[in-house]
Amino acid sequence: MLTSRTFVKRTRAGAVVKVVREHYLRDDIACGAAACRLCPRAAPAPGAANGSAPGLEARPSGPASSLCPGPHFLLPDTNLLLHQIDILEDPVIKNVIVLQTVLQEVRNRSAPVYKRIRDVIQNAEKHFYSFTNEHHRETYIEQNRGETSNDRNDRAIRVAVKWYNEHLKKIEDEEKIQVIFLTNDRSNKEKALEEGITAYTCEEYIKSLTANPELVDRLACVSDEGKEIEGGKIIFPEHIPLSKLQQGIKSGIYLQGTYRANRENYLEATVWVHGDGEENKEIIVQGLKHLNRAIHEDVVAVELLAKDEWVAPSSVVLQDDGQNEEDIENEEEKENILKTSVNKDMLRPTGRVVGIIKRNWRPYCGMLSKSQIKEARRHLFTPADRRIPRIRIETRQADTLDGQRIIVAIDGWPRNSRYPNGHFVKNLGSAGDKETETEVLLLEHDVPHQAFSQAVLSFLPKMPWSITEEDMKHREDLRHLIVCSVDPPGCTDIDDALHCREIGNGNLEVGVHIADVSHFIRPGNALDEESVKRGTTVYLCEKRIDMVPELLSSNLCSLRSNVDRLAFSCIWEMNHKAEILKTKFTKSIINSKASLTYAEAQMRIDSATMNDDITTSLRGLNKLAKILKKKRIDNGALTLASPEVRFHMDSETHDPIDLQTKELKETNSMVEEFMLLANISVAQKIYDEFPEFALLRKHPAPPPSNYDILVKAAKSKASFYHANLNLEIKTDSAKALAESLDKAESPAFPYLNTLLRILATRCMMQAVYFCSGMDNDFHHYGLASPIYTHFTSPIRRYADIIVHRLLAVAIGADRTYPELTDKHKLAEMCKNLNYRHKMAQYAQRASVAFHTQLFFKTKGVVNEDAYILFVRKNAIVVLIPKYGLEGTVFFEEKDKPAPKLEYNSEVPSLTVEDTTLHVFDKVKVNIMLDDSNIQHQKMRMVLVEPKV
Repeated sequence: MLTSRTFVKRTRAGAVVKVVREHYLRDDIACGAAACRLCPRAAPAPGAANGSAPGLEARPSGPASSLCPGPHFLLPDTNLLLHQIDILEDPVIKNVIVLQTVLQEVRNRSAPVYKRIRDVIQNAEKHFYSFTNEHHRETYIEQNRGETSNDRNDRAIRVAVKWYNEHLKKIEDEEKIQVIFLTNDRSNKEKALEEGITAYTCEEYIKSLTANPELVDRLACVSDEGKEIEGGKIIFPEHIPLSKLQQGIKSGIYLQGTYRANRENYLEATVWVHGDGEENKEIIVQGLKHLNRAIHEDVVAVELLAKDEWVAPSSVVLQDDGQNEEDIENEEEKENILKTSVNKDMLRPTGRVVGIIKRNWRPYCGMLSKSQIKEARRHLFTPADRRIPRIRIETRQADTLDGQRIIVAIDGWPRNSRYPNGHFVKNLGSAGDKETETEVLLLEHDVPHQAFSQAVLSFLPKMPWSITEEDMKHREDLRHLIVCSVDPPGCTDIDDALHCREIGNGNLEVGVHIADVSHFIRPGNALDEESVKRGTTVYLCEKRIDMVPELLSSNLCSLRSNVDRLAFSCIWEMNHKAEILKTKFTKSIINSKASLTYAEAQMRIDSATMNDDITTSLRGLNKLAKILKKKRIDNGALTLASPEVRFHMDSETHDPIDLQTKELKETNSMVEEFMLLANISVAQKIYDEFPEFALLRKHPAPPPSNYDILVKAAKSKASFYHANLNLEIKTDSAKALAESLDKAESPAFPYLNTLLRILATRCMMQAVYFCSGMDNDFHHYGLASPIYTHFTSPIRRYADIIVHRLLAVAIGADRTYPELTDKHKLAEMCKNLNYRHKMAQYAQRASVAFHTQLFFKTKGVVNEDAYILFVRKNAIVVLIPKYGLEGTVFFEEKDKPAPKLEYNSEVPSLTVEDTTLHVFDKVKVNIMLDDSNIQHQKMRMVLVEPKV
């Protein structure tokens, strides 16, 4: 059956065109109830969710409800699904009908909620059914004249509920199944009741589940964000409506930007204004009323204040430690602390938040701060992330949740509430427990770490797997070559292997062989979509969160020794001066002859007795690598430093028992040189073939101001030694910086050069992925290379998979697909990959910090040598080389008389009483774990020498 709608519209050019939209209706769409024999078992209609298959149970096994004791299905409306998704995800809630009307509205209004509800529909144990009411002959309705789209959709939902109840009455069963309509919309509920539909609010229904009282805690507070809660003084100005904000932004009255809360001061934030060139700027926002209920990462509208109201960034550390929500006077006192007289040059553009354009809330991990009032149900939740305000929640489980890490979601922030309202989502476990804390850091850094779904796993090769004749098409057989891999100990996801041999003309053939992951992960399937979402493998101290399932990462793609593996090879013909004469790219099949660690490879190279083929190959590679490295450095490539640590774990408890900095061998550098060379060769090839669509990686040059701290620190150290030390750091180019770092040596202070390189690393910009057709600057500053990409680690980086696909198309080994040559989609993908890489880095650092705390928990108090990296107004930041550990020594402590402090920013130094401390000074510090705040445990450091 076909229905059509005809309307006219005006085009941009001014022409009037007639549009006819056809809409197909069917009578073979099943209701989804397993007990129904009336419906045909037909394929879902157009627009149906793929997850319709599991269906509703024959005898609904949901929780017992005092409101509707008989068997029933639930049918929620759009707003209920949007706001109460945490309830619907709970294992207790089953047998829910999700209408196509609702799904489409949710998809348009919230992509994260849409993804979550689709995942629930796919879960067979939940028995959620997606019913295509917009294509069913008896449930489709036309929009009436004068009726809004919203009212039409509400009516469509009620029509579907009535149809279901009539339809289910026809099932021959002793006990009839009822469909319960769930809505928090008062008008919709009243209309449903008038039409004879059984309807409840979510709260009414959940409170009727007497056997599951814990579900009440997960109810979202559904009052509108801007509206007041009962009682209470108005604290915040009203938010300007979105339509007026957009007009104001267009006319320049308001500015749009991303709100970034200050981790150290909860009464200050900056708004990074969206725009190009001159328009890109930061606006300071200070004070509770000016912050006006914005939350970190929200997109907000700000109004600039008059210049005489501009302020300087505050150097005061202020933490929100108040339990009393009503104590606004105390907040005003704290705001007065911010208003200190400052030099006019330090004043920055200052504004106030006038409205919210887009909320970017997420579920937050943290701990409950129990109310002091006995048997109170209203408590404050303190997030782990200091940039997020406390959240007020209602719970009956306060005693159970005390000392636990929990997840809370924000529901809204009324004008007369000091804190936003939210609801309890999940208990993660005891604070301090290793598994719990790992879960927290993964969630807080937005690292996707759930088990791979069956849909993803279904695209893996069936075992036992072997290489077929089809696989050998467009491939070279290189199993005869003496290929080996060199990796850290315990590495199972071996991405790369190498070979080097002399060929007939006296030249050398050198090969880099990379796991052919793109052979197994085909574009657009569930495995590919999951891999791009994860973006990268995340390496924690004791755990690896794989980007691809283990069957690929540790088995079929891993280039383990003595097994045939599919590879993508980059092979050069070189002379003995490491000059490239020819380059060839080919898909291949290899058989690695050895999986070595860096130490094992080094031992072979250094051995006087070993002269086998593998060792000869390694020596050839090492010799060439040294030449390649010298060439790179001569071109201006930077050799920087960062203190990396390695934990030694107890084999039974898995607690860290030793902590030391990683030692790098010659073989680390050998592998690195050939990986860099392969990445540069591939970058040039894919750019030559696809100048608009190449996925490349660039490292922007830092702005000169970034180097101020490094230049000043080097100068102050030279004057301190009263010696003619060559410590002038030149920063006009990467080559100048590299050369001046090489010359910055002091016989009296051998560690100085390492400190300078560590500090130089902190001055650098972040390297990023980009699409060649969307950018003009390709240069990689750190490597001094005009072009660069990532090709060598496709098991752990999705960018490399895209590069493999581009290279395969370039050499005719694979076919292209639309998304691969869409520069806008590639640019969007790069944005996600850059975000995922950044968050993976932060998660790794958080894991090191947590394991460092575990180590010092058992170690007790220790004294160690340290070097000053930075000086602050009231503290010094030190590096302890033995542990690769960085920490802050504060000179002002609570309940102790403050010492006399004098800070000099020109010659970076801090004078404490009569002792002056300079950057790079060697000191001795006392290190211990401060666990007085269980949620924010930290390393506490106290200066022992020199005495102050």
